[in-house]
Amino acid sequence: MSQEIEKKVFRGRIKVPYKHTAGAYVEKFITEIGKNNKIFGVKCPKCKKVYVPPKMICFECFEKMEEWVEIGNQGIVKGFTVITHSTPVMPLEPPFAYGIIRLDGADTDFVHIIKESDPEKLKIGMKVKAVFKEKPRKRILDIEYFEPIQ
Repeated sequence: MSQEIEKKVFRGRIKVPYKHTAGAYVEKFITEIGKNNKIFGVKCPKCKKVYVPPKMICFECFEKMEEWVEIGNQGIVKGFTVITHSTPVMPLEPPFAYGIIRLDGADTDFVHIIKESDPEKLKIGMKVKAVFKEKPRKRILDIEYFEPIQ
């Protein structure tokens, strides 16, 4: 037997007063980017693998990593996808790409924006360098984007 239930909608906001932290490792990583335009990773004491962004524990050896190493601001593109349509939340006007980037001196990859107005010029293996924001806000987007090195 089916019964029709009257539905009521109450419009309003629920305030959830909390703060979220990314943790000590990501905090240091983001702070160095924002304050000093430097990118750091952490190095495993056992296998010597360098993680960027930093992790507390090595995924290979399960060792705690505490040695911070400065990584350059250049790397290579391991993969990418081109963004051609705009939405209100896009960090740049299309076309641009989200790329998988391996920074020089790192053993892991991370995803970030690649600014290139001609998507046909994007290639796997191409060299890119970080462009830092003039006014950092303590976010990963303090690296505004990576640009191809000519």
